[in-house]
Amino acid sequence: MYQKYKNIELVKPSGLDLKDHLIGVNRVTKVTKGGRAFGFSAIVVVGDEAGVVGHGLGKSKDVATAIAKAIEDAKKNLVRIPILKKTLPHEQKGKFGGARVNIIPACEGTGVIAGGAVRTVLEAVGVHDVLSKSQGSSNAHNVVKATFDALLNLRDAGTVARDRGISLDKVFNG
Repeated sequence: MYQKYKNIELVKPSGLDLKDHLIGVNRVTKVTKGGRAFGFSAIVVVGDEAGVVGHGLGKSKDVATAIAKAIEDAKKNLVRIPILKKTLPHEQKGKFGGARVNIIPACEGTGVIAGGAVRTVLEAVGVHDVLSKSQGSSNAHNVVKATFDALLNLRDAGTVARDRGISLDKVFNG
């Protein structure tokens, strides 16, 4: 699922205090010869609010089972996101399908300036001060995946120094 990203640290769910956040439940219809068959799909984000987060999709004939399946799926896809002083290390853009998300670090006390699915994902990660803008599609599934695209492309200064083979001081002072 995360093959196109570099330096992604996958995390096992054991030993973590994960909180699940329901983003949306959709009723879906399958038209068959015998009439309409209704089902539900749920999208959920789980996170420990300390840099570990994952998202999942669950489908079932009833809502409770769909949510339970989504939580299990989210726990299988946990990743670690770099957080610096309760905000992000740098500005980043993400896109998925028609959704575009721009997340920008903010100074202490700003809060989470984000709406809908982006806010839920950022709160699950544990970011407290951030600005964001969501453009294009407002489809919750695509917005969540676009937010994850932005978060997974974040790199902290230590990672950048290690990748370039230079000292941390040289990253900041040239």
